[in-house]
Amino acid sequence: MTECRIVSILSITASLLVIPGPMRTLAQVLPDAPPAAIVATNPVPIEPVYSRPTHRAMVKNYLFDAFGPYPAVGAGLAAGIGQLSNAPPEWRQGASGYAKRFGSDFGMAATATTTRYVLSEALKEDTLYYRCECGGFLPRLRHAVLSTVIARHGRDGHRVITLTALAAPYVGSSVAVFGWYPDRYGAKDAFRLGNYNLLAFIGGNVALEFLYGGPHALLSRVHLNNGRGSSDPGPNH
Repeated sequence: MTECRIVSILSITASLLVIPGPMRTLAQVLPDAPPAAIVATNPVPIEPVYSRPTHRAMVKNYLFDAFGPYPAVGAGLAAGIGQLSNAPPEWRQGASGYAKRFGSDFGMAATATTTRYVLSEALKEDTLYYRCECGGFLPRLRHAVLSTVIARHGRDGHRVITLTALAAPYVGSSVAVFGWYPDRYGAKDAFRLGNYNLLAFIGGNVALEFLYGGPHALLSRVHLNNGRGSSDPGPNH
């Protein structure tokens, strides 16, 4: 009987020596706990998972980005600036002049957004905006600005600098300049207006981050399984 006790003590001692530190501490505190209970206290962390948005989600976001409140407000502000500076002067002043400027700016922005979505689909890129999972004003602002020229690529959704987002604003301005602007406007004006379009895209992302996110806010929760405030930034950083 004494020999059996000695063998049992030696077996328990050997088991404790090979158990990792944290689990050995639990075994000492809870000597009668079953092994399953000890293992359950050390769960394996789950990595955030990315999945490409569905076609329906892409269409909803496209309609929001091209014809939603943000492009309308942006076109209204740009038309007001053009009205004050009387540019182009051929469109004159008054309600008629403002309507021409508003339609031009809205059409330019819609063309740029359409170009971005078409090119991203052709290149199999995800250029949708995902709200930052970080905290604090400056990190979120940085995320919004950088997301203007960032796309997700591949099955894991890794982030890459995309020419799609860089080219789209200038395509929109070129269509406007050579499509309905007065004939005296040329390539230099298209480049200048393209810079303004790019700034408008940045402003739109900032609005999506800090104001109303539209369908983008839902996508950031559905496709990136990473809660706000998590220590792991996940694939959207």
